[in-house]
Amino acid sequence: MSFSFIPIKLEPKKPTQKIDGHIQMSHRLFTRLHLQDHRELNIALGQKTITTTVQTVEMAANEIHIPDDLIKAIDLPVQAYKFHAMFLPESYTLKLGPVIGLLTDFPSNKTEDLHFRSVHLFCEELHHGITEHGGFFYVFSYDKFPSQGYYFENEKWIPAQLPMPDVIYNRIHSRKLEYSMLFQQFRQKLDKYSIPFFNDRFLSKWEVYEQLKDEIQLDPYIPDTQLFSKETFQDFSEKYDTFFLKPIHGSQGRNIIKLKREADHQYSFQTSFTALSGSNNQRFPLEEIYQQIKPLLHNRIYLIQQGITLVTHELKAMDFRVLVHKNPANQWTVTSTVARIAAEKEFVSNLARGGTITRPLNALRFCMSHKQSIEVLSVMKELALETASAISRHSEGITGELGIDIGVDQDRKPWLIEVNSKPSKNFEDGLGKIRPSVKAIILFSTKLAFE
Repeated sequence: MSFSFIPIKLEPKKPTQKIDGHIQMSHRLFTRLHLQDHRELNIALGQKTITTTVQTVEMAANEIHIPDDLIKAIDLPVQAYKFHAMFLPESYTLKLGPVIGLLTDFPSNKTEDLHFRSVHLFCEELHHGITEHGGFFYVFSYDKFPSQGYYFENEKWIPAQLPMPDVIYNRIHSRKLEYSMLFQQFRQKLDKYSIPFFNDRFLSKWEVYEQLKDEIQLDPYIPDTQLFSKETFQDFSEKYDTFFLKPIHGSQGRNIIKLKREADHQYSFQTSFTALSGSNNQRFPLEEIYQQIKPLLHNRIYLIQQGITLVTHELKAMDFRVLVHKNPANQWTVTSTVARIAAEKEFVSNLARGGTITRPLNALRFCMSHKQSIEVLSVMKELALETASAISRHSEGITGELGIDIGVDQDRKPWLIEVNSKPSKNFEDGLGKIRPSVKAIILFSTKLAFE
């Protein structure tokens, strides 16, 4: 859907009288809005609408001067703003926005040391990007909604009663929290207000596999995957030299077990458990190794997956993170691709496990020609886009962002490793500029806000 936006600069002005319901705009903007002799105008922001009287004066074409009291009436801090606006002629309403809220969980009892955990710097970047693009951004916790949010001013996050968001971007850190009764009550509030809520929950690894396994075009790129049981453990040990056990609700490369068939029907294993990290050089018969690893799973649901011999970087494990976003036309686009290189003695490449990142073509050139690197990178991007399309078709709710992990085998064939609905924000090189992925989130949020 395309929209006809009017860029509006909102400037606060001191009231000329005790009760001042007048706003000022240029003759040009007054004519553009087709107000003609109609001097009353409704201004809507979030869920609030105020009625004003328009005075036309000589000023910049798309500027509106508005009394401080009216800015406060729509729950905005008193300052200048840049907004996108849509005029609704049937109700003489100027809809301003977008108001974008980021939902996350953080300790909010001390405002002095307020920190949004792994998305803290990302929130600052979103603030700067939205301010530059046009709109208002704030961060909030589900348990304080809608009475309190935090907006950024003078390098600080300030608590305040703020406008109801037009759209909410979910960056809750905890799967357990998303299943809690309090969070479900928060979701019911959103339904009441009809606020679009995107990337509304974590996806489990098994759920992703179930959504993708019947997609004919993706099937060749998905490793053999089953739910873990003693039977599937036995089956995979016979079929594959290497296989993995992964918690279906795991993240950041934690709690994964890698099993490898050795000589004389013996098996070895490595784990990415924090308490058991590193290599285990011991060898065990199959039944004994099963008994060794079973207690490590703590009755959590695991999947078992075929191991693929992937290309490495200086003998270190390597895969690729492709970040994809929906654009305002509802089409998936690639916004970032990086190579992830595992730390010494690690078999997972996650940054949380000490991994590092580099440019994908630089990494691929270690194991293939420049031409082959370009071809492989192109196929990886196509695979990521096909995967994202399938996930969003099969998932309930609104999906606007996915992080897709891909490995490349010795024959230069890409394999789909994992799909993340809450991808890390530490992959791209921001260094003082607004990253493409952040711009994509802003554009998608703006589309949802005005749709």
